[in-house]
Amino acid sequence: MPLTRREFTRQSALAGAGVALTGAVGSLATAPGALAAEDGADIAGQGHEDGEHAHGSHGPGYGPLIPDPNGLLALPAGFSYRVITRAGVTKLESGEFTPSKHDGTATFEGPRGVTLLVVNHELNGPRSKIDHPVPLAESLVYDPAAPGGCTVVEAHRSGEVAQWVGIAGTAQNCAGGRTPWGTWLTCEETENRAGQNGMTKDHGYVFEVDPYDRRANRAPKPIKALGRYAHEAVVVDPKRAHLYLTEDASTPNGLLYRWVPPHGFKHGRGHLRHLADDAGVLQAAKCFDSGGRFVDDLSRATKIGTVYGVDWADVPDRDARTVPVRKQFADTDVTRARKLEGMWWGDGGVYIVSSYARDESPVHHDGQVWFYDPKRRTLTLKVLLGVNPDPSKDGAFDGPDNITVSPYGGLIIAEDGEGVQHLFGATERGRTYPIARNELNLGTAEDPDFSEFAGVVFSPDGRTLYASIQTPGIMFAITGPWKRQSHHH
Repeated sequence: MPLTRREFTRQSALAGAGVALTGAVGSLATAPGALAAEDGADIAGQGHEDGEHAHGSHGPGYGPLIPDPNGLLALPAGFSYRVITRAGVTKLESGEFTPSKHDGTATFEGPRGVTLLVVNHELNGPRSKIDHPVPLAESLVYDPAAPGGCTVVEAHRSGEVAQWVGIAGTAQNCAGGRTPWGTWLTCEETENRAGQNGMTKDHGYVFEVDPYDRRANRAPKPIKALGRYAHEAVVVDPKRAHLYLTEDASTPNGLLYRWVPPHGFKHGRGHLRHLADDAGVLQAAKCFDSGGRFVDDLSRATKIGTVYGVDWADVPDRDARTVPVRKQFADTDVTRARKLEGMWWGDGGVYIVSSYARDESPVHHDGQVWFYDPKRRTLTLKVLLGVNPDPSKDGAFDGPDNITVSPYGGLIIAEDGEGVQHLFGATERGRTYPIARNELNLGTAEDPDFSEFAGVVFSPDGRTLYASIQTPGIMFAITGPWKRQSHHH
């Protein structure tokens, strides 16, 4: 049953503080190691201090980043990396080069210490324009005109690596989500229909990829029950069987979705692909504040600890046959947000990223991370990045994208912002610290250009952090003296 505005207002009043239903939360400041602002700190009050200066002996993280003589990845002292795959350099089992534009990634436990990874390749448009598309492996192709898809990577402790195609002929595979039953849901961030951009089939769907069973991936079938729109990421609520999905779109801004399975449906390997196209109910989030007032856009939240109640509005036409899903709602029916991106299940709920907000949104920011609590049906602002005044300067973070929950506490976030690009951590109390910096300059000394990080995820044993530089497409395995990040200031 939906949480009514009256119920939420009453719960908020009982909470005393009006908004702090889930306990104390700190602000994620924009400088590494910067002390979190107090609960309820305003976005405009966040400072941007020099990153290296901010590292104290008692701060979180692993200390300053050391430049890489090989010009790839700056890491803290004691950490090292290994290149696992590189587009146009390493090769698949079939002999073709590794595809380019690595994106969302998940890890799976393989036999005898092997780590299996499923890697998205965010490639769009006609295949003829892509240097290293996902090869059209026999029986694994959805649309032969599309260049994207997934590769499966088998990483051995010995350093040996094997790669093969998991799905091909999909478009703009951005993020996705790991399922509790050991598969990967890959998401197309496009709304291209057959006949558009060279495509021969409709796109904008979610597909399931099984890293363990190559036969299960034959004859790819879109999970149309999850809707057709510019998908970003998806997570599965293992208790309630709901799926949560983000949409990375603008004009108008995208939506946060929930899919409720049909009565009696049981999740499992390959079960989603057998659903009817209209199975279950696809819904979009509609938020309201503690006073019961409707919230039109998530950028309205300018204080850490802001809590919104969430209702869910049914999507009229999930396949967007004539009107894009996000345009099927009036602005008073749903809550929008710019650049809804990475998601990860953890701590009994869903962490959800909004990368930034500019003139298309009511309020500007350079990144939010929200936490949706399905039991309370509340959305809490956990992370807020003020607008970065100088993205070319190392130190401040902006544009969070892919995200993962760390086994050492807090979050690890891939930066897809302006200027310098990092992997950075955020403790459970909201302090930030750098983990890696992209040193591969695709531009010039006068006009540098650094690609975003993507596909950040730990190995099943927690010893290795995998992450990719999207362009040209390089996956790294990062190891070092990982340690629990303290809760305390």
